[in-house]
Amino acid sequence: MATFKHISSKNADYGAAEQYLTFEHDEFTMKPTLDGNGRLLPRGDYRISSLNCGGEDFAIECMRSNLKYGKNQKREDVKSHHYIISFDPRDAPDNGLTVDRAQALGEEFCKSHFPGHQALVCTHPDGHNHSGNIHVHIVINSLRIAEVPLLPYMERPADTREGCKHRCTDAAMEYFKAEVMEMCHRENLYQIDLLNGSKNRITEREYWAKRKGQAALDKENVSQAATGEPPKQTKFETDKEKLRQTIRKALAAAATFDDFSSLLLREGVTVKESRGRLSYLTPDRTKPITARKLGDDFDRAAVLEALTINAQNAARAAETHLPKQEYPRSIKDRLQRNKAAINAPKNDGVQRMVDREAKRAEGKGIGYDRWAAVHNLKQMAATMSIYEESGFTSPEELEAALAAASTELHETTGKLKAVESTLREKKDLQKQLLAY
Repeated sequence: MATFKHISSKNADYGAAEQYLTFEHDEFTMKPTLDGNGRLLPRGDYRISSLNCGGEDFAIECMRSNLKYGKNQKREDVKSHHYIISFDPRDAPDNGLTVDRAQALGEEFCKSHFPGHQALVCTHPDGHNHSGNIHVHIVINSLRIAEVPLLPYMERPADTREGCKHRCTDAAMEYFKAEVMEMCHRENLYQIDLLNGSKNRITEREYWAKRKGQAALDKENVSQAATGEPPKQTKFETDKEKLRQTIRKALAAAATFDDFSSLLLREGVTVKESRGRLSYLTPDRTKPITARKLGDDFDRAAVLEALTINAQNAARAAETHLPKQEYPRSIKDRLQRNKAAINAPKNDGVQRMVDREAKRAEGKGIGYDRWAAVHNLKQMAATMSIYEESGFTSPEELEAALAAASTELHETTGKLKAVESTLREKKDLQKQLLAY
């Protein structure tokens, strides 16, 4: 996919920009690479051209313009702006993108969006990570040397005047990204949406911190392998990447925002909300990291959406579905089911005791007699437990209670019959009154 990046520079040496574009540089220290004789190593393949320089050297023309208009004379002034358009590595084999074609696209982009600025346009066939991505560097002097028409990204009249400086605002970056997407669409090149952010936003500083950390880790692993020690870690992770993993684990296990905050607090991360935006404070920092620097998956809207989905899934899993009522396929199945239910043994009640003397007289053996003895003991224990649960201490007391309950039942039945007789008389009287 094509990406668009901007870097502002306060370096007054304009020749350093041209030197970086045409000679090899170390990817970590950004210092020139020298050969055995101490001379600069030129890059293997590149295309470079200048715009609005009148055939002179880019650095000399920029310094002349600055002196003419009295600009870019202070240390804190932004001297130049560096824009980079990186194309997808698949564009070369799939869409026929070449270095010359990319150079032409870069020059066209520079003329259309940075008119009136002295500029360098340089195309490299590969990046520092050797992924084969063709990319275009556009370096412009921040000073404008000619009057230009008002472009869509310009916000004030000074943005068009001669002798004024270029401003890279958020609106300008949005416009440039949209133009890069339109260019790739027109040229049938691979492209992603550059305007809606990304789930994991990797800044330039984090990218290089990861590259340097990985290089140092690989070097350490090589030294450990030479001594016969196994490597403890093979992949370097930045603090932001570790924070992203911690937040994702908490999001996967939480159903409410309070649960989410408590799970993060166990890991030492504090969630803060200000003006509808979330930020995360780790124990080793004094300033929290905003969700915007981590990615779109960690802002307030995405977090609340993930928590809502988790709550819905938990509620759906907690629902107890009633078992479906099964109907017998035939009358025979229904009869067999009822018969099995009737003939099923009931082990929750007290069974009759076995008359061991009678069974021995019938010819039962000693094994049956032992089983009968154990069975009678179990039934006696069950009977005593039933008495205790019911509040009785002996069978006689139970029989007395049953007799009293039976007598009370007969008395209550007699009273109930008298009440029923009175109700019948009342109904007859009501019927006669309605007829009258």
